[in-house]
Amino acid sequence: MSVAIITGAAGGIGSEIAGALADSDIAVALLDRDIAQLWDLADKLTATGSRVLALPVDVTVAAEVEVAVERAETELGPIDYLVNAAGILQSGRVEEMTESDWSTTLSVNAGGVFLASRAVARRMMPRRRGAIVTISSNAGSTPRIGMSAYAASKAAATMLTRCLGLELAQHGIRCNVVAPGSTDTPMLTALFRDDDAERATIDGVPQAFRLGIPLGRIARPCDIADAVMFLLSDEARHITMQELTVDGGATLGVR
Repeated sequence: MSVAIITGAAGGIGSEIAGALADSDIAVALLDRDIAQLWDLADKLTATGSRVLALPVDVTVAAEVEVAVERAETELGPIDYLVNAAGILQSGRVEEMTESDWSTTLSVNAGGVFLASRAVARRMMPRRRGAIVTISSNAGSTPRIGMSAYAASKAAATMLTRCLGLELAQHGIRCNVVAPGSTDTPMLTALFRDDDAERATIDGVPQAFRLGIPLGRIARPCDIADAVMFLLSDEARHITMQELTVDGGATLGVR
């Protein structure tokens, strides 16, 4: 049985990916700092007969990440896949943003990718196999008003993953990025201020220089999970250092 680690497993996209991995008969180590949500997800997956290990972890703390990865290898077996799905969104214009907002966002969204990828890559390298997928955002390549910290952190996570893919290619390890646009998760809906917010997201907001979504719908977490599962699969065995944008055309195919 293959083994996967997913950070941010209790989140909207993370939990969907965890379910997709488990449905594919892959043992899953679930990492998240939201303990209540983490155990709830673990219970649901275990009830379906999946092999699951729940590990409360703060991905910004190197020692916690290292212990979790070691436990996953010890209790589940050699890690074949890593999905970096942990992320936070601190919105606000640059002139209003605090140093804490900035540093925390970078620490989770980029630093967490670094720590998890480093710990897993060190174990994958001697085995000369494995695949890593990082969940980034289309905001990592397209400016957004009020999202500077988030966009910067996702741009950093994207380039980190692509550089890692170059470094690990000689070891047979692939590293790719999935960049969602607006997706129906609590992270998105927390930004909605009125009943028209979803419609505005789809139609676009000209005064904020934000295009709408040509396909006319907000993504569901399963849309992101499908892209991740493809990039982890053997069907993508010759794909590495790539960014797959899943945003319904919101960025017009421009990276």
